[in-house]
Amino acid sequence: MARTRWLTEREERAWRALQLMQMRLEAALARQLASDSELSYPDYVVLVALTDDPSGRLRPSRLADLLGWERSRVSHQVTRMASRGLVRRERCPSDGRGSYVAVTAKGRRAIAAAAPGHVAAVRHHFVDRLTPEELDTVRAVAEKVLAGLERDGARGRA
Repeated sequence: MARTRWLTEREERAWRALQLMQMRLEAALARQLASDSELSYPDYVVLVALTDDPSGRLRPSRLADLLGWERSRVSHQVTRMASRGLVRRERCPSDGRGSYVAVTAKGRRAIAAAAPGHVAAVRHHFVDRLTPEELDTVRAVAEKVLAGLERDGARGRA
């Protein structure tokens, strides 16, 4: 039986600070979106992924991979967004059982309206609190951890 490698005090402090920062940042960004737009935080990240693609559409499995979500979570989120006209499901012509999630004109208008406030909140709560060097360090650390997760085949799905 393998022994548990408990975190050192230093490791635990770093890990807990990262967790708390991520949870509080996401909560602050969700509050900003809720007060300034008609979008939830999950709505926003789905629309970002879709509008980042030149076609404005993605297969649900690709969307799940990009967001680190389970396919069932993507399906439920897309259903909610489709009922509000932000996205639509499209059949895949090359795969009779497959489909795409596509951003609608209403979805494009919604993200265009929400983006300035969201970017201002990201800048206020995160970017402006760090030096350019610290931003580079955060990016490098995040990319290193993400590359390891990718190699492990564990994309952190929630």
